[in-house]
Order: sequence, then C-alpha cells, then structure tokens
Amino acid sequence: MKPFRDEIEALQQSAITRFSLPHMQDKEVIPLWYGEGDTVTPDFISQAAIQALEAGQTFYTHTRGGLPLRAALKTYLDRLYKLDIDPDRITVPGAAMLGVNIAAQTALTNGDHGLIVGPAWPNIETCFRVTGASVSYVSQHETDRGWHIPVDDIIGAVLPNTKAIFVNSPCNPTGWVMQRSEQEELLEFCRARQILIISDEVYHRIVYDQNVAPSFLSITRDDDPVIVINGFSKAWAMTGWRIGWVVAPKRHVSQWAGLSESFNTGATNFVQAGAIAALEQGEDFVRQQVKQFSQSRDRVIEAFSKCEGLDLCAPQGAFYAFPRVTDTASCEGLVEDILKSTKVGLAPGSAFGPSSDAYFRLCFARSPDNLQIALDRMVRFFQS
Repeated sequence: MKPFRDEIEALQQSAITRFSLPHMQDKEVIPLWYGEGDTVTPDFISQAAIQALEAGQTFYTHTRGGLPLRAALKTYLDRLYKLDIDPDRITVPGAAMLGVNIAAQTALTNGDHGLIVGPAWPNIETCFRVTGASVSYVSQHETDRGWHIPVDDIIGAVLPNTKAIFVNSPCNPTGWVMQRSEQEELLEFCRARQILIISDEVYHRIVYDQNVAPSFLSITRDDDPVIVINGFSKAWAMTGWRIGWVVAPKRHVSQWAGLSESFNTGATNFVQAGAIAALEQGEDFVRQQVKQFSQSRDRVIEAFSKCEGLDLCAPQGAFYAFPRVTDTASCEGLVEDILKSTKVGLAPGSAFGPSSDAYFRLCFARSPDNLQIALDRMVRFFQS
C-alpha cells in the first residue's frame, strides 16, 4: 500500500513556477509572471507592524484573528458596501490562499465535484483536487465589451455531485468583473441546491470604472452557502505579509476557529497591526495604486496594438493583461523564447486551465519605467 494519497502523487508544479523559479535570482529579468508589483509596502503599514513587534506582540493570538483587526474589518466592509455585517462571520486565518484551502475543505471530499469558473489561478485547482474531489472548468470568453460568462453557462456545468463553485471577480488573469445581477442569479441557484460559492474577491478595489467591484457580501444572508475570500496583498502592496480574511456563514463560527487553529494556529500577531493600519489609513494609497494601474493598463493596450498576431481583450479589473496569440496553439514555447530573447518573464496561459493555451499573462503592476522597458522589448520581439 502506498504511503501517499493518489491526489498528492498526481500533483504537478504549476507552469508559472516551472518557468519562473529557475530565473528568480537573475537580476536582468523583468518579472511580470507573478501577481505583484514592485511597490514596497507603505511606511505607515510597516511602522505599525514594527511598533507592535517592539511592543512584544509576538505571542499566539485568537485563532480567528485578533478582536481589533476583526473590528477594523467590519468597519471597512460596512463602509465599503453599506452593510452592517455580523463580526462573528469574519475570520483572519492567515493568508487569503489559506482561506481558499479551508473553504474547499468545508465542502468537498471524495466523490464530490468542484467547479471552477476559469481561466483561474492554478493553485485553485490544486486545493480543490487535494480534497479528493473531481474538478472541471467552465470558461469565460472574449466579447466586444470584455471577458464574460453567462450565468447560464455556469449553471449548465453543474453536475449532480457538484458541492462547490469557485468564482474570482475581478478575475486573475482576465480582468472579468461579475455584475451584481449575475451574482444574484448564481446565488439563487446555489441557495436552492445548497452548493457552496467560494468567491475570491482579493482584487475588489482594483477596478477601472467604479470604486469597488460588486461583492457577494452585498446580497448574502448570514447563513447563505457563500464564503467570501479577501486579502491585503493586492490593494495595499502586502504580498509578502501573507494575511487575508474570510467572511463565512454565521453558523460556522466555531468550525472556522477550529480549522484556523489546525491549519495555521492563527495569523501572525504583529502583522495584524499592519493590517489594521492598512484598513484605517490606506485609502489614499489604494486610490494612488489604482490610478497607476489604470495608466499601466493603457500602456499595455497601446503597446500590444502594435504587435501583429496579438489580440488583447481589455481587462475591467485586476492588474493583468491576458492576450491571445493568434497563430499558435500553445504559448509555452513562445513564453520561453520571450524570456530568453528579451529577459521578460511571463506566465503561459496553460497554467490557468483548459482553453487558455493560446494566451499568456502579463502583470502590469510595475513602476511605469520598468513596465515600459518590458513592453518595448516585447514589441521589438513581436515585430521582428
């Protein structure tokens, strides 16, 4: 008998890390393959964490996150979405990806089916598969108004044993933003079928035609089958801090306390002080970031319009371009050639699920000068 489960034996390294890890120490490479910029975390956030560390906040904390942070999150969410959210629904287990893993564990096991609205970040499929469930995708498609997927397509992909649906809006990698009416339609279906919606909203502030993306929080009741995942990494330039939050059904308060304790003991104590500072003092920084991302999006659109053979559907949110290469079935070789020829690191579309092989992903959350250098190199590559 094998010591490891078949689901673990079958796991493969994602195409993103397969391309990037061998080159992480190469200072000549402009790394556009990861979902982070080159802006250092703002000083007011870092100083809050430093002060907490110096004050001795190095001990265990509440497994669901300290009361001050959860109170700050309630205030932030209430203000942003005009809610009066029950604070007992909020948990800070550690990184947002940890929240996704725990959410998957609450719904999926052997014999179940998990549905992913794709394209999607590759780690989502991994955390679904390690539960023992089968996994399939239902894909967005390009339209004249941006990436889109009808809710009927999602519902049509549900199987009799589907227990969880993963939705990421704004979407990594496409920039698709799910509208409130579409969220209401999907929630009504899942409420009737008791299917868990895992809504990844970590790019909630990075949208280009409104202040905040629509959230399932605005339409859910306390005990609806919805878990909303969010985090500090993207809007507040805190990728390395590994802290995020979850809003779950109220009846699972004790379960999330137990699961958070089992997976991570609790979010790092002094890091929570930095997170509070981000929520309470970070609005100007968020607006500044989104303004820069919007200008960077325009730069990418303009640059790629000069490249024959590239079709780019403009993203509505997040900070990625996901262009399609019209004359190739797979971009893995192309991404490797670009890396070798131009020292620009990109993520191949194959990492983001089926039907994405002809695409590649570029993160444009970089300083304007750095991004322009990368774009100039890529334009020369495609024009040659």
